[in-house]
Amino acid sequence: MEKLIISPAPHIHGGDSISKNMTGVMIALAPALVAGLYFFGLGALIVTVTAVVSCVLFEYLIQKFIMKGETTILDGSAALTGLLLAFNLPSNLPVWMIIIGSLVAIGVAKMSFGGLGNNPFNPALVGRVFLLISFPVDMTTWPVVAPLTTAYLDANTGATVLSMLKEGGATLPSTMDMLIGNMPGSLGEISAVALLIGLVYMLIRKIITWHIPVSILATVLVFAGILYLVNPAEYISPVVHLLSGGLMLGAIFMATDYVTSPMNPRGMWIYGVGIGILTVVIRTWGAYPEGVSFAILIMNGFTPLINFYVKPKRFGEKAVKG
Repeated sequence: MEKLIISPAPHIHGGDSISKNMTGVMIALAPALVAGLYFFGLGALIVTVTAVVSCVLFEYLIQKFIMKGETTILDGSAALTGLLLAFNLPSNLPVWMIIIGSLVAIGVAKMSFGGLGNNPFNPALVGRVFLLISFPVDMTTWPVVAPLTTAYLDANTGATVLSMLKEGGATLPSTMDMLIGNMPGSLGEISAVALLIGLVYMLIRKIITWHIPVSILATVLVFAGILYLVNPAEYISPVVHLLSGGLMLGAIFMATDYVTSPMNPRGMWIYGVGIGILTVVIRTWGAYPEGVSFAILIMNGFTPLINFYVKPKRFGEKAVKG
């Protein structure tokens, strides 16, 4: 007689794990990292290494000596947070500021809520926004592109595409320059091509689904396109919106964070459309030239509500008629 074995879910294992998915995302970020290292040189390397090491170190210290529990730095989540934080920073940011941003990202945005899986807001974006509000001059002083340069704190600086448009500047990089990353900006956001390569990799590996990136980019394209058609002299071209600033980085790698985004496709669409609309609104009428970070964090706050109201019916559930 065969035994009937009863056990809790999951009953089928797909082979996925936290460390495997984190490693997959970091591999997808590799082309953008290579582009950042090429265009910004030594500064990009210093910022990236500092952010990754400090995020991993802070998570270890907090878990070991404050939470007094098992350390989980080997799952890759802290390293990924550091990498994403670095991608959102100028390549000439002083080391001590990067360390402060890492402490806020890990200590405040992640570990104070209980660690991975419990944080309501994307930790890397919380660290970035904290630095932007606390040190606005340093966070908006962008090194100009100088391939393989050894300059760091003394790098020559210039305005980003969005800053130039906000200030009424007319000389913009070509579409090709914006595609490959030949323009000032955060070290990981400049190359749209590199970021799109990462998107394709994650879709093929099924690390993420297409719903959030496509809904964000499509919403920005449509909303910005309508504004541009109404008054092209006043509003930014939708192509410039898509290829400049942190939109690609945010849509592909920040908004798709498992913990802080909705769980089903319908919720993902609502979430993505909200991010797209808020991004264009902040960029167009807000005080900051960039709005992606704020848009994602705002919609992170709405994620629990979206999950509550937009969820699949339970198996066997019948609709209750009033």
